[in-house]
Formats: sequence, structure tokens, C-alpha cells
Amino acid sequence: MNKHIQPSDTAARHEAIDIGDFVFGATGARIRRLTMPDGSHWFPAVDVCKRLGYTTPKKTLVDHVPERHRDSLETVTGGHGLSVPAGREWRRDLQLIDLHGLILLVNGSTKPSCLPFKQWVSEVIVTVQSTGSYALPRAETQPPVPAAPAAYAMPAQVADAIVRLEERNIRLDEQFAAVQRETLENRRETLIAHQAATRAMERIADRLDALLADRSTAPPPRTTTPDAVLADWKSRMSVTEDVWAVAVTIAPALAADGELRQSLESIATRTGLTEHRVNECLRFMRKHACIHARGSTVDGVPVYGLTPARPL
Repeated sequence: MNKHIQPSDTAARHEAIDIGDFVFGATGARIRRLTMPDGSHWFPAVDVCKRLGYTTPKKTLVDHVPERHRDSLETVTGGHGLSVPAGREWRRDLQLIDLHGLILLVNGSTKPSCLPFKQWVSEVIVTVQSTGSYALPRAETQPPVPAAPAAYAMPAQVADAIVRLEERNIRLDEQFAAVQRETLENRRETLIAHQAATRAMERIADRLDALLADRSTAPPPRTTTPDAVLADWKSRMSVTEDVWAVAVTIAPALAADGELRQSLESIATRTGLTEHRVNECLRFMRKHACIHARGSTVDGVPVYGLTPARPL
């Protein structure tokens, strides 16, 4: 059965520079990697190309990385008897590059963040050409255990690059936190405004409910009776026999319906007066604000409304 390898596995042997710091200083990014049992490191080519500004990974690999420094995920893991890591991002045909390939891509990149590393590489080459070798200086503080491996100082260019990148990340984190705080504050203000509007609407609704309740419990309006109408009319005008005869005839309809829809002929028949005299009596009542004209029906019958009684 194949063994499984985790993306964070590290080599058993001691490294002069931590591979994570080394790659971060070279590329300016934290890149996924697989570390094989023999200590070799492999990186997804698409991740490296993206971080270094290459837009066509397939062509970039052909142009910059020899075949011996690139291979598929399945081939790399299978060569060590390991299975492919779990996860959709770890496809079997995923192209990987080793540390040599990564350095070649860094040297070909034009990103400013790669410049310190490339300067250090130049320094190494010049030193080897001049002296025949290059060695990292030992760290000032050595491990207290004699058997422990020696600690080496990171090259100044790489260390400076890491410091600048970390400072930039801190600034980005601070900016992100500030944006988050502003967003939360805006949301809080919006929520407060929404709650205030909701309370205002609830108060309006409560007020409307109260008004409707008051209206529903209020006593019904007083019903107007013919006697009350006639009494009000007597207080408004001097009543003659003819006018009184017309008033007594039309008062019940006006008291019940608030308006009169009877022809002059009908009123004349019921009072024994002529239509002309009935019309004169109605004009007299209109003049004294007992009734008021509201037009006529489609048949030409005049319509009169009852004028409200005077307050006592």
C-alpha cells in the first residue's frame, strides 16, 4: 500500500536556510510545496508562475525550466512510493517544479520583489568565480547542544526581502482590518437607522390602531328625526301655511336620507298646492338655508340636501 504524504511534510536532514523562508524571500509569497523523503522540494508550477507574474504557465515552463526539473504530481509522488495528496487542488496531472526550477523562474521574473534574491544569487556566483567556493556565515548564536547541527545566518539580501515583505503584509493586514472596521461601523449605523425607522413605523401603526379603536367604540351619530328637522326650520324662517305644508311633506325624506328626490308634481299632489307654489316654497326654504340644491336626477327631478341643524 502506498504511503500518503502531506503538503507540509519536511525533510529529515537539516537545511542551512529554512525552505519556507528561502522561497518566501525568493518569490515574495508563501507557496504550496511537497517535500519528498529524500529532502527534495516540489512546488505547483501554476502557483509559482502566478506569484512571479507569468501569464502563460505552460509556455513559461518550456522556456525557463528543463524537463528534469519539472514533472507531474502523480509521477513525482509515485517515484517515492507515495499516493497523491487528498484535495481537489492536488490533481494527478498537476505540473510540479523542483527548487532548481523555482530559482530559474525567479531569475527570469521582472517583479521588483525578486530583485534582492537575484542580487544574492549574483553575489554567490561572483564569489565562487573568485574564490572557488561560497559558504553562509555561521549565526552569532549557536545551539547550546554540541551535537546539534550548526546554525547559519541568512543572507542579508534574503533577510531584508523577508522583512520588507512581512512589513508589507502587516500593512495590508492593518488596511484590511481598517476596512473591516469601517464596514462594520457602516453596517451598525445602517442597522440603527433601520431600527429607528422600524420603531417610528410601529408608533404610527399603534396610533392608527388607537384611532380606529376610538372610532369603533365611539357612540353612533344621533339620528335626525322629522320633528327635529321641522323644529330647526322654524328657528330659521317665518313659516306660512303653504311653506309649512311643504316642510311637513319633505321633512321625513330629508331626515331619513339626508336628501330629497321628489318631483314638484308629487309634492303638489300631496300638499294640494300648485307646482308653481311648491317651487316658490322650496326657493324660500333654500333662501333661509333649510335645504340646498344638489342638482337633478337623469329624469330632471331636482335634488335637495338637508342643511345641518344649527348647534344649540
